[in-house]
Amino acid sequence: MSQATVSIPIPPERRGFDRLVGAVSDTIAMTGRNVITLRRVPQLLVFSTIQPVIFVLLFVYVFGGAVENTFGIPYVDYLIPGIFVQMSVFGAMGTAVGLAADVKSGLLERFHALPMARSAVLAGRTTADVVRNVFVMTLVSGVGFLVGFRVQTDALGYLGGVALVLLFGYSLSWVFATVGLAVKDPETAQAAAFPIMAPLVFASSVFVPVASMPSWLQPFAEHQPVSVVASAARSLMSGTPSDNYVLQALTWIVGIVAVAAPIAVRRYRRVF
Repeated sequence: MSQATVSIPIPPERRGFDRLVGAVSDTIAMTGRNVITLRRVPQLLVFSTIQPVIFVLLFVYVFGGAVENTFGIPYVDYLIPGIFVQMSVFGAMGTAVGLAADVKSGLLERFHALPMARSAVLAGRTTADVVRNVFVMTLVSGVGFLVGFRVQTDALGYLGGVALVLLFGYSLSWVFATVGLAVKDPETAQAAAFPIMAPLVFASSVFVPVASMPSWLQPFAEHQPVSVVASAARSLMSGTPSDNYVLQALTWIVGIVAVAAPIAVRRYRRVF
């Protein structure tokens, strides 16, 4: 006598949990793949490390003498937190270039055909960029300490400032992911990302105080996200006036991810 097979339905919450676990696993795998790619293409890592080091040396030794102590701290202590933010913005541009290169090579099309979470490809790319930023920030910190940078608060404040900058870079990676998926060519992606990046970095408090800028530029420079995050990191590391910059920075980070991540995922689904 054959015995009937009883099918036990899987509760909806269990199916949702399994999908979440699968998405996390896929994201970890894609993160590892992108980190390995960075190791195999050392020129990408060299470019992202040499550029901020050049900025540090240039501004400290060439322009530092022309900038007076700001907020009662040496200029190098004002500059280094700003360089961290500048580095995170430039690093996020690598997301656009990397995704565009994967689209052009047909790699993303193969990923799209695999049974994996659609968000994992983009989440893995942006998370790998955070790993790269940790390495670059460690290097820039070492150079900064060699040229005189000193934390004016404590180790907790320094680590808090670093974490805030890394989160900001992560949020911007989602913005540039959309750029890379839209243009589908690495050279074009770099050209398209620069007009977004340049006004945010150079019209900000990264290198000089906003008060030194023309009056018509100050409202934008004071309230745009790069200046806010730079001021927040500076307040945590160097003890400059906080003015709720940390809360404003976190608001910007959450808002950027909430808007840019769904757009990037939707764009990824429409590419193929």
